[in-house]
Amino acid sequence: MSDVPELTLLLLRIGFLVLLWFFVFGVVYSLRADLFGVKVRKLPAEAAAGAPAPIATPAAVTAAVASPAARPQGAPRTSGAATTRTVSKLMITSGPKAGLELPLGTEPMTIGRSSESGLVIRDDYTSSHHARLLLRGDSWIIQDLDSTNGTFLAGARVSGAPAPISIGDSIKVGATTFELRA
Repeated sequence: MSDVPELTLLLLRIGFLVLLWFFVFGVVYSLRADLFGVKVRKLPAEAAAGAPAPIATPAAVTAAVASPAARPQGAPRTSGAATTRTVSKLMITSGPKAGLELPLGTEPMTIGRSSESGLVIRDDYTSSHHARLLLRGDSWIIQDLDSTNGTFLAGARVSGAPAPISIGDSIKVGATTFELRA
């Protein structure tokens, strides 16, 4: 036979078997996440308090939207804050669904590859639950849900806190660009 002891061969076989099972479980976990999605996290304010975030007063919302610190770095100010009074639809301006218009209500809209999303974007650069478009007080904001490729508002990456949207700001998720319109 060979000079390798049987105990060493047995340990190598067991090691390869364990490694094989790690790969199998990794593939199954990845498939499950792609097919069924992952749990959407709460907003930071909701997670800390355990309850919905308080609705801001109109004066506080106006101050937050007008504040340069509230906008992503490098994001230009356009024609004013996107509020429920000034915005009624989401218009896809480029990407596979260019020209599609979606009416906006008052409920949050999740954007991503998952079939559970309000706006389903099927491309390789979009996460299952990529971003969330929601009302904070009377103003629309965009929140990135820790996506791999990021969410961009007016060319600047949205990271950390949700960013207020102005009318005409382009929002890019994967290969799709959209904006809020009256």
